[in-house]
Order: sequence, then C-alpha cells, then structure tokens
Amino acid sequence: MFQRALICTDFTDGMYRLAQFVPSLAAGGFKSLVFAHCVSLESGPEIPRQDSAQLEPARQRLQELLRQAPDNIEITVEVQLGRASDCILRLAKQHRVDVIFLGSPTRTLLEEKLFGSTTATLAEKTGVPMLILRPQLMSTYTTAELELRCSHLFRYLLIPYNGTEGGKKIIQHIHNQVKHNPNSVLERVRLLWVIDNHVRRELRGDRPVEQAQQELDKLQAELAELNLVVNTTVVEGSPLQEIVKAAEIHDISAIATCSRNIEGILRWSSPSLTREILRGSWHPVLFFPN
Repeated sequence: MFQRALICTDFTDGMYRLAQFVPSLAAGGFKSLVFAHCVSLESGPEIPRQDSAQLEPARQRLQELLRQAPDNIEITVEVQLGRASDCILRLAKQHRVDVIFLGSPTRTLLEEKLFGSTTATLAEKTGVPMLILRPQLMSTYTTAELELRCSHLFRYLLIPYNGTEGGKKIIQHIHNQVKHNPNSVLERVRLLWVIDNHVRRELRGDRPVEQAQQELDKLQAELAELNLVVNTTVVEGSPLQEIVKAAEIHDISAIATCSRNIEGILRWSSPSLTREILRGSWHPVLFFPN
C-alpha cells in the first residue's frame, strides 16, 4: 500500500529493531525508509543547539543496525533535537513519506491525560497515515516472527464500517492507496459492521442487519474491482469488543480506522470508537487522518 515510510523510535519502544529487517519491509512494498530518533529537549534558560556529541550515539546505533541493508532501497537516518511530535511532523514533510510508524503503548484515559501522547498530538496535526505498533510486542517478537511481520504489515486489513462519513473515508483511502500504487501488497480486506446493542432497538431501523449487509455487498463489489479478496460480516454487540474479536479470529494484519474530524478526536470529554481503538488495541492500527 505504501512506498515511503518514516519509522520513529525512542529506543525503548522496540521500533529500532525494524532496521534489521529492511529486506522484509521491501518485500512489503517499500522503496524508501527513514529511520528517525528525536532527542528530547532539556528544560532550561538556554536556547537548545544541535549538539553533534549528543546526537551521534543514536545515529551510530541506527547505522549499525542498518549495516546489512540492501542497496535496492533508499535508507536515511535522521537524529534531531526537539520535541518528538515536532520532529516527526517536520521529517514527514521533508521526506514526503506516505506512512509514519510509531510505537505507542496502550493507555488508559487517565494515563494519556497525565503523561501526554505523541500519537494523540500527531493524530490531530498530520495528514499522513500512521501505523501504530505496541512496544510490548515489538520488543518480544523473535527475529523470525518480526521478519514475517515486516513483510505482512498491510496484506490483510480489518475495516470497521457502519455507513458513517468516517467509514466512507476509510474506503476511499484504501481505494486511492491501492489504485495509485501498482506494487501494493494489500491482498484482502474484511468489512465489519457492528450494530451497537447499546443503541435502543427502535432507533436501529426496521431491518438493521439486512440493510447493513446490502450496503456492505455494494462496497464488496467496489473493492473487488481492485483485485482484492473482500469478506463482509454484520454482527450485533459492543463495537470495540466485536472489532477486537474479529481481528483475533481472522488473523488480520492491522485494523484500519479513520476520523471524520481530526480536531478534537482525542479530547478526553468526547467518546470515540477510533480513540478507543488507538488507545487500547493490541493489534496494529492503521490510522488515516482526515
């Protein structure tokens, strides 16, 4: 699906390990990879400067991991001083990447409020899709597991869809990514419509399951024209629980999600299924900004 990635690491998130699997990432369709580390600013009265002595150890560490990278893929190492979100936004624009890799731990609402979140900040400010991976898993995968994971990051996507504007935007994003990338590795998508059982029955319509299936059938035909295998499922239940259950049962590569309105998507006072998926899913999450 993507060809130019910005892979960000703070060396505690396991993301730096991806530098050892450039051939597998290339097999997943990538032509250009930027590995980035941002050295945080220390608070103080002095204006911060780009101190090479401070930045060089991180640069050397990444370059050492990349020493066996093949020549047929463009590799760049970027180590900069500054706030992580600011550095990532700047590098994404500079290198014209089409996806950003982030290691983001699962968080509760309170933890995000107290400690902040680079992912939350980027979700509101960037227009570049983000692949969210969990550090706990990235750090514990064996070499063989991670090699396979890197080559299958985008082969099978689970797309939660319920007819809203956000769901339609996901479909459009997927359509554009595949259509404009002749080397796309996306093979299969699963469209999942969850009829929320917390919504009063009289508000769901007369035939909610049948109506949902009819709309998914239309989308199935549309996506099948891109030579994708498309499966559809309509269930009743709790949306988050059913999404996670489907991801486990069907062995998907990532959950694709999107927001209708980026501004305020992660604000604590507003309930959001997308926000809950970004915070809590152990599966990789492919987030498409508005």
